[in-house]
Amino acid sequence: MSKKIKIEAEFEELAWEELTIEEQQLMMRARKVSESAYAPYSDFHVGAAVRLESGEILQSSNQENVSFPVGVCAERLVLGYAGANFPDLAVKEIAIVARRKGEEIWAGVSPCGLCRQTINEMEMRFNRPISILIQNPDGSVFRFQGIQTLLPFKFDDLNA
Repeated sequence: MSKKIKIEAEFEELAWEELTIEEQQLMMRARKVSESAYAPYSDFHVGAAVRLESGEILQSSNQENVSFPVGVCAERLVLGYAGANFPDLAVKEIAIVARRKGEEIWAGVSPCGLCRQTINEMEMRFNRPISILIQNPDGSVFRFQGIQTLLPFKFDDLNA
């Protein structure tokens, strides 16, 4: 017997002025680093910035490759760098932005499945949710408290 299951998502949509100063700073760093994206194939420039629990901000942009699977998303790149270089510091928040080359307006963006699973792994590693900030084309910002909303069937356990 089949049954329907409903999944609901709760998150915030905030005007720029509603962000904290720290969140605005993180978003600005993601915007700035998106300019250094290496995206000759998609012309889609993505920037991601994370704030560690120490307050330090790390940032990265997407880096494409003619062999498409070899390219790396901005989110995975910055989270991998954080994990490798600051293995004892949790990521508190991540800001994600994207813009098409030559356009002034920010593009709608959401982390891909690989990036969502990478955020999940970082949350599991430190047993704490990461605040996720995503730039919208209209200037507003989505704020998610943890990856669960974006990845409701996350992969957590190899033995389950």
